[in-house]
Amino acid sequence: MLRISCLYRLPNALHCSQSFSHWKQAPATFRLFHVDAARLKRRKTAEEKKSPRIIEYSPKKAQPANGLPSGGSEIWRHMSVAQLAKVLQRPVDDVQEAMLYVKGADNIEPAAKLADLKMIQEIAKKLGAKTRVVATPEASCEDDQKERDVTPRPPAPPELLQPRPPVVTVMGHVDHGKTTLLDSLRGADVAAGEAGGITQHIGAFTVTLENGEQVTFLDTPGHAAFSAMRARGAVATDIIVLVVAAEDGVMAQTREVIQLAKEAQVPIIVALNKIDKPEADIEKSKRELAQMGLALEEHGGDIQVIPISALKGTNLQLLAEAVSTQATLMGLKSDPSGLVEGIVVESKTDPRRGKLSTAIVSRGTLRKGSVLLSGLAHAKVRGLFDHNGKPLTEAPPGTPVEILGWRELPLAGDLILEVETEKKAHAVLKYREHEAQQEKIESSSEEIRKKDEEHQATYRAAREARRLAGRFRMRGGQRVKQVDENEGKPRVSVIIKGDVHGSVEAILDVLETYSSNEICRLDIVHYGVGNVTEGDLELAKAFDAIIYAFAVETPQNKATKDVNVRSYNIIYRLIDDLKEQLSSKLPPVEVEEVLGEANVLQSFIINEGRKEVPVAGCRCTKGVLKKAQKFRLVRDGEVVYDGQLESMRHLKNEVDSIKKDVECGLRLRDAKVLPQAGDILQCYTTHMEAQQTDWDPGF
Repeated sequence: MLRISCLYRLPNALHCSQSFSHWKQAPATFRLFHVDAARLKRRKTAEEKKSPRIIEYSPKKAQPANGLPSGGSEIWRHMSVAQLAKVLQRPVDDVQEAMLYVKGADNIEPAAKLADLKMIQEIAKKLGAKTRVVATPEASCEDDQKERDVTPRPPAPPELLQPRPPVVTVMGHVDHGKTTLLDSLRGADVAAGEAGGITQHIGAFTVTLENGEQVTFLDTPGHAAFSAMRARGAVATDIIVLVVAAEDGVMAQTREVIQLAKEAQVPIIVALNKIDKPEADIEKSKRELAQMGLALEEHGGDIQVIPISALKGTNLQLLAEAVSTQATLMGLKSDPSGLVEGIVVESKTDPRRGKLSTAIVSRGTLRKGSVLLSGLAHAKVRGLFDHNGKPLTEAPPGTPVEILGWRELPLAGDLILEVETEKKAHAVLKYREHEAQQEKIESSSEEIRKKDEEHQATYRAAREARRLAGRFRMRGGQRVKQVDENEGKPRVSVIIKGDVHGSVEAILDVLETYSSNEICRLDIVHYGVGNVTEGDLELAKAFDAIIYAFAVETPQNKATKDVNVRSYNIIYRLIDDLKEQLSSKLPPVEVEEVLGEANVLQSFIINEGRKEVPVAGCRCTKGVLKKAQKFRLVRDGEVVYDGQLESMRHLKNEVDSIKKDVECGLRLRDAKVLPQAGDILQCYTTHMEAQQTDWDPGF
């Protein structure tokens, strides 16, 4: 066989199909084959196959000379004109000029927001730039959120200020006559033609004096539990009327009020009440006030002291004149125009009218339809009422007013600010909720870190234990049940419902003073303002909790039979009941009661059968010695023996008890213990007694 190979290297395929006529007679084989560059590739050697594979990438494309991204400038919805100029790398003037030729781009201010993406793209097109839409940058979101928050306005110019009624807070110790004084002032108000009474839940009312001036009074409780409420009253007021009973003088809450007034720099007028009582001592009360650092007028100071009798109405006119004089000297003025500013005095949930708040307007004039913000709550005012429940059309500065229309319940003491529209109110709330969430995360980050460290330490210890035990020793073993450290401890779960926010806050402040959770846990399952609802009952069933209803209504149906609901309207009675509940959960303790004592006069040995046993000759010096009870032998302050007696004799007769000043012989059950002269033998008994909680709420 004849094989022919063509070894021609051509750029294109070479077809070898030549016929050799002179070889026709010989048996020959002709092969058609192709030759190109790919078929001439050299094979790799063994060393080249072992070497790592190297991947070569093509070089990056060069950036444009103007510095803009090759895909175009990044734009987003609601970007400002200044931000658009920045991303296009053009002066703001160029962008503003291009906006003049774009339909709908009317506001060309640098801070103006561009909500339409097509408009932004058209502006960029006019400037010869390509664009691509991206998500709003986080920094831009933060800037927008900061712009959405609202703050109080700067001080008004003097020409806009007008006189306003003074805000006077009546403060003092519990049961010193604050409520009686307010009732007497209300009576004077009724005599002047103002009908109606004081609603205690509002805590604020207006009195018209004989000279026609109006005064806004705030009522604050005097109980020790309401210190936070008194602090709010001191901040929101212009003048403090400190009520001091002439029979008691300066008490605990009196000192607290004086300290609050000094911190808030609020002037004080002292009303010495109950001067009609025979035990009243006015001079002693004045001396105690001077010792507290109050500069009284009779000592050359500026603090007025008015002796009054709120019950009989003595010198009430002098007190009103003193308040009016102090207000005139202070020159209280406010701006009645513009957006409203105020402070929340109290808030509550009415079962018929919904969420209500009592506020004092400090600036602007509040009207129906106003949109208000207070913390994380907002309202569109649907109704305004005075302290008598009468509707108001407007509330000028210095006026206490009850506001109807809150979506959420505002917190007492929070600032109230008016905004132009509900849309802006929602934007501000969104920003404030975001800030509150960030603060919560930051405050809990340290606790999360500690928990993580504890978990890591536990995990490493368990891993080391498994390593030391070996791979197969830990397998197949019973899994250890994880036990909660609080499991098995007594527990009292409570749900708090109150009539107003201040009452709930005061109760929670008292519960925070409980510090015996290692003995009996006190869990607050839920708290809120308003009547007890079906949801509260279901929650109480799930957690086996007690519902404490403070001055609110409770449902009267079958659902309440399985739930422990307790109603109170006095805070210290509620706390006393809770202390009883905590004490009932504690296990009984063994209590020791000493029945009598005896002095060892002499110790001697007697023969009891074949044994010699020690006997203590004693004289009973206190109480009664009973043979059946336990005895304790004390020597130099140390207990030598604690147990039963074997024998008690008097004049060789076995007896069951020995009275005081009677001598006897006592033989201990343990014959190894040798009594000595001068030792003391105590006879005592033990019994189980219910344990009382050591919680001291401070009142």
